[in-house]
Formats: sequence, C-alpha cells, structure tokens
Amino acid sequence: MDLRQLEIFVKVAELGSFSKAADALFLTQPTVSEHIKSLEDELGVRLLDRLGRGAALTKGGTLLQGYAQRLLALSRETRQAMESFQGRMSGELLVGASTIPGEYILPALIGRFKEKFPDIAITLLIGGSQAVTEWVAEGRAEVGVVGARSGPRGIEFRELFPDDIVLIVSAAHPWHGRKQVTMAELRTEPLLLRERGSGTRAALETALTQAGSDITAFRVVGEMGSTQAIKQAVKAGVGVSLVSRRAVEEECRAGSVWCLRVKDLRIARAFYLATHRERSRSPLAEAFRAFVEAEAV
Repeated sequence: MDLRQLEIFVKVAELGSFSKAADALFLTQPTVSEHIKSLEDELGVRLLDRLGRGAALTKGGTLLQGYAQRLLALSRETRQAMESFQGRMSGELLVGASTIPGEYILPALIGRFKEKFPDIAITLLIGGSQAVTEWVAEGRAEVGVVGARSGPRGIEFRELFPDDIVLIVSAAHPWHGRKQVTMAELRTEPLLLRERGSGTRAALETALTQAGSDITAFRVVGEMGSTQAIKQAVKAGVGVSLVSRRAVEEECRAGSVWCLRVKDLRIARAFYLATHRERSRSPLAEAFRAFVEAEAV
C-alpha cells in the first residue's frame, strides 16, 4: 500500500468529504477520488460510501482507518527519529487540549517550544477534556493537556499546572465589589455552566458533592461549549458563572467582569498531561512532553 494513498484516505475519512480533503491536501478532487479508487481496487473492498457531497466510512473503511493512522504515525516517527539521530528536530505534531489550557496556556508554551525547534509544525486541537483523552486513546493526538483526570483505560495523567474556579458576575451586577457570597445566595441567581465532559464542569460537580449539594439545587439557565461564550454571556447580564481563574484574569483586571468566591465552596483543580501508556510516541512528541513538564516545575 502507498502511504500517500493512506494519507488521502485518512483525510477524507476525517473530514467526511472528498472536496474538503482535496482542499486540505492542496490536491484536486479528481486526484483524491483517483487515489481512493486505486486503494479500493488494490484491497478489493469499498472503503467509502459516496453520499452526495459527503463521504462515509464503510465497515471495511472503518477497519482500515485504524491501521492507516498507525502506519502514518509510524512513518512520521521514523522520519523524526532519523532527524533526531542527526541532531535535527522537524516534523508535525498534533496536540489535543481542553479549552482552558488550549486557549490560555499552551499557545505561549508552543511558541517557546518552536523557538527551540523552528522546523517543526504543531497543530493544536481544542475540545472537551473527555474528547481530548479519546483522541489520545485513538492515537489521533500523541499528547493532550486536560482539566480532568478521567478517560479511557490506558491513559496516563501527569499533573502540570494548578488552577482554581471563581465566580464571575457582570460589572453591573449587585454583587460587584463583594469578595464572596454564600451558597444560598448563589442558588437564587441564573447560573451558566460549561458543557458536560469539560474539566471545569467536572471540578464544579465534585466540589458541590463534597459540599453536600449538586447542580440540581441551582437555577441553571444555560450550558455553553466554551469559556469565551460564558464570559460574553455574563458580560451581557444573562447570568453568573463559575470559571477558571486563568480564563478571566484579564477581564477581572480590566473591570469588565467581577470575580469573587463562594463561601464554603473551594474548587481547586489541576491541568494534566495525558499520554497513552502503550502507544509509542514520536521523538517530537517526547521532546514536547519533556518541555511542557519542565515548564510546569
């Protein structure tokens, strides 16, 4: 099998579209179709169902996808190992991250890492903590940084950075200027939450359980898939929310939101480096892992 054909097949499977895969790989759509057909002819099995403008994996395609991803990862690892042997570091690395580390911590770290190794390319893929650990388990991402230590079996977590969760209200809210409120007061306010599967949500639910309460005791008016959306909604007066301090430091200093604490509800957590115990990692992934761990000291 030709590795280039496997790369094209994996991209079509990932994007669910021949045209999108062609754009991503800087190829024409007929060229992508020709490579897929050649691969199907060689293997004697249909890999993708053409559904209008989209493409969906067949059972045979699903089987091949896992092997193809591993072969491509091994190919990248081989090239990186040989370059490392010669004193160079290059190649591509996909890093998964949950929202807070992905938006507020890793960009600066990646920038410093690239200063050391200017020939590398890093793709940062952001999702919920649960999704990130699944990417690591599947081999889609070699390393991940998440805010919750839970996921599929085989994932190893190493603590990196501490974090805590604070209550934020709009600049016009009656609580502006206060240092803390009680749990009883918080129960009367419209509350905005991160979605299930996020590290922030998991940390909040754990803290509430320890305090003898749960989410159902509050006036939840919405769930949102990003901290940025939460902040904008709070600024607009939609409700109050509990978010990572790292995510609102600038807004708190600028006065666009007000940060305070909830009495008897301490929500402390950490961010973790997630890797797979049994999957081999490329030299580039190992170098990045070591760099991030050193920065966390």
